[in-house]
Amino acid sequence: MRLSFLEPLYKEAGPFASVYLDTSRDSAVEDPDSAIALRWRHLRDDLLAEGADPESIAAVAGTVGDDVRVPGRHGQALFTAHGKLVLQDELPRPPAQDTAHFGALPDTLPLIAQHAPEIVYLAVRVHYTGRHSTDAEGTVRIDTEAGTWPLTKVTPGDRLHMEVPVAEWQHLAERLGRQLETQARRRGAETLVLAGDTWARGILARRLPTHLRSRLATAEGGGRPEPGRALLEGQLDRLFSGRMAAHDRALLETFMARRAHDGACAEGLAATVAALQRGQVSALFLNNHPESPLRLWVGPEPGQLALTENDLRVYGVPTVREERADAALTRALVGTGAELVLVPEEQLRLREGVGVLLRYADAVRYGDEAQAA
Repeated sequence: MRLSFLEPLYKEAGPFASVYLDTSRDSAVEDPDSAIALRWRHLRDDLLAEGADPESIAAVAGTVGDDVRVPGRHGQALFTAHGKLVLQDELPRPPAQDTAHFGALPDTLPLIAQHAPEIVYLAVRVHYTGRHSTDAEGTVRIDTEAGTWPLTKVTPGDRLHMEVPVAEWQHLAERLGRQLETQARRRGAETLVLAGDTWARGILARRLPTHLRSRLATAEGGGRPEPGRALLEGQLDRLFSGRMAAHDRALLETFMARRAHDGACAEGLAATVAALQRGQVSALFLNNHPESPLRLWVGPEPGQLALTENDLRVYGVPTVREERADAALTRALVGTGAELVLVPEEQLRLREGVGVLLRYADAVRYGDEAQAA
């Protein structure tokens, strides 16, 4: 996953207020605005206890719950610095728990986890309820949406709607297939999800260009989407659950191949920190453990991170502090343009939960160097 969406945040100097809260407006909540206000009051108290300045608290307060256009279950992630809102993002699902943190580095990993797996896709719903014959009267209705999962849950993608007579469907399906292929290539879509009436969607599936047919996934159901939510949201949720984006999966396969042959990669916290200090990391792989106690020492710059305070002092870094390891690692990745891949532990358990793919390798392997240290 590329972390360019976090760049505006890390251009600011801390301290930061990082707030995650449930802002759902669904039928399960009788008075959602009052519920959101109550959640915010609890988080405001947490920020005050951590020493947040009044300006930062006011910046959050002015933004909490302003996502009234987003229906259903979701959340907000808000980040402020020096009384200014620096980054705001809608969360595809409510956070596991509402949290607020005030500190030198922003708490961005929960937001990154909500962006994953970032699968680029096309969704097509073909709606038809008439007789299954091109001689029948009636209309085939087609809805298409191009998006990135799961972000389209709260930020719908580019959507088109068309209606065609049943008698013209076979001919127009071929034209639609070519248009979908062009769109898929332009956006880098890895999957086309097709749902709706079995007969009508079958006509489209058989007329898809070969390139797109190999990426086709069919889904049952596909009723009219809720306004403001993703087309085929339920089907996409089931299809993409536990899946990695093709790009991230390719990076992980490269890491595993290099690890098997002592190639340009490293594993473990010490080796990862050493690689980030040198700017050698192209991608970092992380078993996400929100409860992890691991911490690192950091300086003002993204590449200034170390296992101990003395490790930074000897390099002449005047101002150092101890931070959560995931916060320090994320800042270093954004600062060096490296990617992050969240890896389920059941798929690959990494030493100390972290490993890196290197842009180049030194003569001394990182694992050996870390052990020698």
